[in-house]
Formats: sequence, C-alpha cells, structure tokens
Amino acid sequence: MADITVQRQRELAVRMAVGATGADVLRLLLSDAARVIAVGLVLGVGAAFALGRVLASQLYGVTANGPWMYALVATVLAVVAFFAAALPGLRATRIDPAVVLRDG
Repeated sequence: MADITVQRQRELAVRMAVGATGADVLRLLLSDAARVIAVGLVLGVGAAFALGRVLASQLYGVTANGPWMYALVATVLAVVAFFAAALPGLRATRIDPAVVLRDG
C-alpha cells in the first residue's frame, strides 16, 4: 500500500492543490484499500475453506477448523491490512502539494 501511495503522490497533490482536505485524501486511499482487502479476504477464505477440507481428508489427525477460526483469521488480516493502508495514507496527507508538483 505504501508503494501505491507513493505512485499516486502527484495525483494526491493535485487533489490537495485544488481544495481536497487531508481527510478527503485519506478517505480516498482507505476506500481503495478496502476494496482490495475485501476481494483478498473473499478469495482467501474461499481458498482456505476448500483446501482445508481437502487436507483434512488426506492427512491423518488433521481436522478442518470451524467457521469461528476463519472469521478470527480474516478479522486479524483485515485489521493488519487496514493499518498497512492507513499509515502511508496519513503520511500522504502531510505532503506539500507545491513541492510534489514542482519536483514532479
């Protein structure tokens, strides 16, 4: 997420130069990150569910965990991903648009 934020630095600087606030920029970055997080969680939980069942049938002593384990892991991953998006986003709100646009 930090790399994507750096790549979008000129775009964010233009938005801030024409009147967007830091909160607007942060909201934009977090909403984009939320889409990526949601798709990743849906695909990941689906794959984990399918592969967990396959492994449980193939290995001795391995059981497929209940839905509470999938929910717990998905929640932890979502929180970590949110902070991975929020920290670079907060840094992006502190940029000076004039400096970014001049250096660009």
